Amino acid sequence: MTVSSDNSQPDQKTPPEAQGAVRVEVKDVSKTFVRSGGAEVTAVDDVNLTLHSEEILVLLGPSGCGKSTLLRCLAGLEHPDTGTIIIAGDVVFDRDRRVSLPPNERDVNMMFQSYALWPHMTVRKNIGYPLKARKINKAECKGWVEETAALVDCGQLLDRYPGQLSGGQQQRVALARGLVARPDVVLFDEPLSNLDARLRDMVRAQLHELHTRLKFTAVFVTHDQSEALALGDRMAIMRAGRIEQFDTPESVFEEPGTEYVAEFIGMSNRLPLQRQDGAWVFAGETVNGDLPLAGAHDDVFVRLRPDDLMLSPVEQQLPPQSVTFPAEIVDSEFGGRHMDVIVSVRGTRLHARVPSGSLGGWARTLRPGQRITAGFPMDAAIYYGADDIRIAGHVPVEAPAPVGATS
Repeated sequence: MTVSSDNSQPDQKTPPEAQGAVRVEVKDVSKTFVRSGGAEVTAVDDVNLTLHSEEILVLLGPSGCGKSTLLRCLAGLEHPDTGTIIIAGDVVFDRDRRVSLPPNERDVNMMFQSYALWPHMTVRKNIGYPLKARKINKAECKGWVEETAALVDCGQLLDRYPGQLSGGQQQRVALARGLVARPDVVLFDEPLSNLDARLRDMVRAQLHELHTRLKFTAVFVTHDQSEALALGDRMAIMRAGRIEQFDTPESVFEEPGTEYVAEFIGMSNRLPLQRQDGAWVFAGETVNGDLPLAGAHDDVFVRLRPDDLMLSPVEQQLPPQSVTFPAEIVDSEFGGRHMDVIVSVRGTRLHARVPSGSLGGWARTLRPGQRITAGFPMDAAIYYGADDIRIAGHVPVEAPAPVGATS
């Protein structure tokens, strides 16, 4: 996949395995809604992207960032104000040429968050409904329902009704319905969010395995970074209707281009550091250690994952090549193999996830008010300048300018 916009950005490199036929092209698409009272809200703002055959593109971002609206534009459930959408070589929307195909004339199937199964229909009829809606010849699609149900382990459920199924079974039926007509593109709108944590992980793994076998092309909307990292061939982080960063999950995880992206993919700890009299100061505390920065920087924002924040007794030194500072325990929760610990540095809170160790070990004895030493390995952090752009960390290369970054 590649992405472009009016903001000048170098083309993202598409890996060899992604150089298949183009399945989806989105060009200059924008969508604005008018709220009661006349105020306008831009949900999708001049988005450009290309999705290749057999890829899963994940649209990731918080509520209100525009990801579901963009998905609905692809499905034909929303009509953009500007731009062009091409699916499998067919122009399904072109504002200038006044082309706007309805959903049933686009070769896509959509899987909703609510599953939207017909309660009065059996599983067999629910799965087969897209074949009927598309008026696919019965002889041509003979056996497709049974075959698709078997793929998602629903073959034994075909004569039941949705009300007789568990949440996980309903989700698999909805997935079969989305795949049965063999569309060019499958659209997923947060399909796992209604499942409990254990079932969500199981179904996510099944979906990944199914994609590996069937190689369908899909756009997957989620606010869950774990789903995005696990399922996406490429992921687009959205912010205020625009694409902030678009790359492989590995690259986004290791090289978040902006603080916004870093926070959203799990680097929840933010440490503003200032250089004063040749030393770095955090929340009024002088830290021990230097930062691996090239060039002159007096104000730096450090992003760090909870499991990279280290804690130790005051009298014990952390490993070399660490940045350390005094802190105080606010709270500590037992999580099995780890402890979730909240520490405070003069009012600034940080979250550490540390190994719980053995029964009675130091990590399990932490109590509110206890003074400790906190710190992080220099190479575990990402460093950002005042302009929100990465200046160092993990891979020592210049970060590309974000696409459509907004303040």
